[in-house]
Amino acid sequence: MLPPDQAALLAGAAFAAGVLNAIAGGGSFLTFPALVFCGVPPIAANATSALAVSPGYLGSTLGFRAELGTMPRRQLWREGLIASAGGVAGALLLLVTPGRLFAGLVPWLLLFATAMFALGPWLLKRLAQGQDLARWRTPGLLLVAVYGGYFNGGLGILLMALYVLCGEADLQRVNALKNLNSLVLSWLSVAAFVVAGVIAWAPGLLMMAAATLGGFAGARLARRLPAVWVRRLVIATGLAMTALFFARS
Repeated sequence: MLPPDQAALLAGAAFAAGVLNAIAGGGSFLTFPALVFCGVPPIAANATSALAVSPGYLGSTLGFRAELGTMPRRQLWREGLIASAGGVAGALLLLVTPGRLFAGLVPWLLLFATAMFALGPWLLKRLAQGQDLARWRTPGLLLVAVYGGYFNGGLGILLMALYVLCGEADLQRVNALKNLNSLVLSWLSVAAFVVAGVIAWAPGLLMMAAATLGGFAGARLARRLPAVWVRRLVIATGLAMTALFFARS
């Protein structure tokens, strides 16, 4: 049993993460630090955080069924397999990373994820004006998937940037591909974490439920809250968590 204060913190962080992910993304800036602050070791916290936010990817993917239906099935299967392989490779890389080394990397990973989130709209706009680098689509997807399996923060922006850079002009298709490949690589990386026994199940299951409820709430709030406010909140949260982890290290 979790102590009541820890259970409240973890459930609140996961609920808020579900809301943020439904509106703008960035929920891992809340779930991962909350687990670490409750005493979960960094590698287990990262794995458990991935489990906590994983249900949201399914809903996001189902929301783009129409766009996915217009794409060649062979392409979707091929890229899904690449994302799956990368996600598992990233998870395995995390599992063989010494705990002390990963703890030292965490502030830098958070800083990178925050920067990607903050610069995302500008980056996508700039990339859309650039050249088509379609030949880099497969190796780029594999590298981004490895990163996503290792540390989930900023994954969506990296996938969107990759697809825009490689010639996808329709942002709805880009979003559909981003959500589908986030789903497969995240679920398979979580499966690797489960097999390896690094999931903290008591907080993980609590946070999964809370994040799912937060996702439903966020879907309603998305129609009312200005997206720019939410983005600023996510960026401020990411910077605060980054500063805290630099201070701890």
